[in-house]
Amino acid sequence: MTAPKKPADFPHAWLPVSDWELADVTALQAMERGDANADQQKRALAWIINKACWTYESTYSPVSEHDGTFAQGRRFAGLQIVKLLKINAAAISRAKK
Repeated sequence: MTAPKKPADFPHAWLPVSDWELADVTALQAMERGDANADQQKRALAWIINKACWTYESTYSPVSEHDGTFAQGRRFAGLQIVKLLKINAAAISRAKK
């Protein structure tokens, strides 16, 4: 059985993201320049959604209510990106006609 985490072991939402690889950096930079290939585009978007925004992570923090609030803000940005990726653009276009 794993011991429960102590408050000091929880990540702080306001700290810079340190979970990245060189391939993530080059993918994001290529995307910004507009010359990312399909794999780089997918990798960059996955890093933003999963690592930078913590979209699918718990935002609870036993350390501080402010950490939880900050994490909610990060997660909200990721949820907005995912929403636009999943929305049916054709249906919206038809509804506006």
